[in-house]
Amino acid sequence: MKLPHIPILGFAAYSGTGKTTLLTRLIPLLKSEDLRVGLIKHSHHNFQIDKPGKDSYRHRKAGATPVMVSSRFRRAMIWERSEPYEPLLFEELDHFDKAGLDLILVEGFKREPFPKIELHRPSLGKPLLFPQDDSIIAIASDDILSSPTQLPVFDLNQPAPIADFIVNRFLSNEPD
Repeated sequence: MKLPHIPILGFAAYSGTGKTTLLTRLIPLLKSEDLRVGLIKHSHHNFQIDKPGKDSYRHRKAGATPVMVSSRFRRAMIWERSEPYEPLLFEELDHFDKAGLDLILVEGFKREPFPKIELHRPSLGKPLLFPQDDSIIAIASDDILSSPTQLPVFDLNQPAPIADFIVNRFLSNEPD
């Protein structure tokens, strides 16, 4: 059985640029277009989704992996890596339940080659990832770019035109 192709679109930027803020504003706009949206976020931190004293934490600390916590409201899976290593997006996608999704958004994994919108705030003093990354398909900035580009450029603080670009240009250009 062939699995359906699900478009993947990343949002790449340096820390503090506003990826999460933009995504939390974009997702409701995309959902209002009847899109079923999943998300994968890359973290550089040793995050914890369960807490000391909770049963799932105790099970994981005892050596169980994976551990699933399930309720009528949500489900979470926790896997411990046998050795710490930097995850690759396409390895993580193998573990991501894609059933029923129209689009997978990705926060982070900025160095990997897949379609991305770059977020840029010149006031942070960081260079553009574009043009060194040819998988960047658009840029969202809160100021005028110092380098000219043929890519679509959006106002980082106006999510509606970015959502329109995703729906009417990115998704419509995706191969079946």
